[in-house]
Amino acid sequence: MKLFLLATLFATQTHAASPRPFSPMDVFNLEWASSPNIAPDGKKIMFVRNSLDVMHDQRRSALWIMDRAGKNLEPLTQSENNASAPQFSPNGTRVAYLSQGQIFIRFLTSGRELQLTHEQHNIEQFAFAPDGKSLAFSMRVSATQLKPAELPIAPVGAQWAAPVSVIDRLVYRSDGEGIFEANFTHIFTVPAHGGSARQVSSGDFNYSSFAYADSQTLIVSANREPDAEYQPLQNDLFELDLSDADQTLEPKRLTTRVGPDEEPSVSADGRYIAYVGFTDANQFYQVRALSVLDRKTGVSTVLTTALDRDVVAPSFDASGDTIYFQFDDQGRSKIGAIARSGGAVRTLAADLGGADIGRPYGVGSMVVGRGGDVVYTRGSAQRPSEIGLIAKRKIATLTDLNSDALSAVDVQPVAEIQTKSSFDGLAIQAWVMYPPGFDATKKYPLLLEIHGGPVANYGPRFGAETQAYAAHGYIVVYANPRGSSSYGEKFGNLINHDYPNHDFDDLMSITDAVIAKGHVDTRNLFVTGGSGGGVLTAWIVGHTDRFRAAVVAKPVINWISFVLTSDATSLYSRYWFPGTPWEQAENYLKRSPLMSVGQVTTPTMVICGEADSRTPISEAEQFFTALKMRKVATQMVRIPGASHTINARPSNLLAQVANTVAWFERFRVH
Repeated sequence: MKLFLLATLFATQTHAASPRPFSPMDVFNLEWASSPNIAPDGKKIMFVRNSLDVMHDQRRSALWIMDRAGKNLEPLTQSENNASAPQFSPNGTRVAYLSQGQIFIRFLTSGRELQLTHEQHNIEQFAFAPDGKSLAFSMRVSATQLKPAELPIAPVGAQWAAPVSVIDRLVYRSDGEGIFEANFTHIFTVPAHGGSARQVSSGDFNYSSFAYADSQTLIVSANREPDAEYQPLQNDLFELDLSDADQTLEPKRLTTRVGPDEEPSVSADGRYIAYVGFTDANQFYQVRALSVLDRKTGVSTVLTTALDRDVVAPSFDASGDTIYFQFDDQGRSKIGAIARSGGAVRTLAADLGGADIGRPYGVGSMVVGRGGDVVYTRGSAQRPSEIGLIAKRKIATLTDLNSDALSAVDVQPVAEIQTKSSFDGLAIQAWVMYPPGFDATKKYPLLLEIHGGPVANYGPRFGAETQAYAAHGYIVVYANPRGSSSYGEKFGNLINHDYPNHDFDDLMSITDAVIAKGHVDTRNLFVTGGSGGGVLTAWIVGHTDRFRAAVVAKPVINWISFVLTSDATSLYSRYWFPGTPWEQAENYLKRSPLMSVGQVTTPTMVICGEADSRTPISEAEQFFTALKMRKVATQMVRIPGASHTINARPSNLLAQVANTVAWFERFRVH
């Protein structure tokens, strides 16, 4: 049975008269658009075209360019270059992009390329100066490293162990990177036609997002507090004078509130700064609002108080009168606009596409042209993101990257449902995907798939994993329980110092609502989720035995060990709990799935990446060991080299789906 299952899961594409079910191997045929950009004259549109390389088990990306009607589509780079983050120069004659961690410049008239930077560390963000003569970029800079105690000199030919490292920082590791040397992120400038880079920020501080106010002034977001690593959300806006060649001037501080002020965007005349942030109330979830700062008066005004949604990526139009931005609203990713002077938010699009093809998260992007056009990634539940254009309030899709790959595949739509939580009547939104060839007279197994975060959201977006589960005959349901983003601060903050708890009631209510439709084989209920979804899956099997089997991916099982071994200790201990583990041990323990393992009878498999620094594999190991000690049916799937982003390599996505379905099929009642 298992061999037949795996053969079915990984069947290669065949040419059939009627559409066939989606196969995990279809991910290698998918393409999706990201990072759109529009030329200053509005005539050309550029974007990143992404795919998965089946032979090298990697993600690939290349720059493509076309006219504003979507015609004359052609590549600017090869996919092996893995280009990203493209930008037109202010006069439109050049394109800058990142590849292999460095900035490259392509001259559009001649087609020649220049590797602009040759730095020791990867460049994180860059931007052209308004005059096009230079670029600014951010990059890590090595800080003073503690040296280990001096040892005697080893005898000639001796083979001693590698030198020890000495760490004295609270933050010393990062998911996907592991333990890193002491460093700070700083801002540099470099001539646009080549030359040496110059560091323009200083001090033992981290500088993050930035934008040009004029060619000699940068607006930067930075945490310049003396105890910055203990204040993980603190960021203020500062003004950097680039004419200060020796960096003798301290940055001019522009904002002073407690909390994050970041993602600055500056109006073309340099007077106004749009940015996002909040006044820190030291609570679990806090909505990032859009503010605008008048540099002439020094007065900041919050513009989106009435919106009650997280604002992302603000951008001025050419006149400086309107600010465009992204926000998620009830599981949908949208593009909004508001007057700089305030007023109502206009929604320009509600189908901003996601760049996460594994699960239906919202990770889209947009850019505003000088003429007011908006180019963005446009997606749906049945297609990964394409390039969309909003012009004169009309929307057009300019690309068609997947008709060749999916025309013969039965890609499933989703149906939205809502129900009230059995705990308090709170409205909970969810989406249901039915198997290909669904027959309403038959009964099907149900798979509840839970998103991570927990401050995140699912929606009617494409997800290869959910499509694969449906293709194997499952009714798939995913929901946004309390704590999810896109429903406002009150909804998100219902889990403040109380997670997981009543998310359980929300998810069980959604499960009951799907069952009530009459198509579910109630003998065959299954549940899975990753990260925060792994927490909730582990919590669910400790509080009910209604599921035939469960798969817990990259979970937190013991909040005490998690907070002290994860890569964001200061964030979790300060905002997720009322105190430190030694001050609030009871709170940590009562919220840990480990403490209810004595009630687990559901066969439960655990999956985790061995290089995960966000939810370290020791969390999964604790749950697996506890289940083995209790003789509950369990397995542990360890993914070598994988960080918290398990599906960073395509084969790991396939491994997670295949092992999940194989585990469910092992316990499914036929």
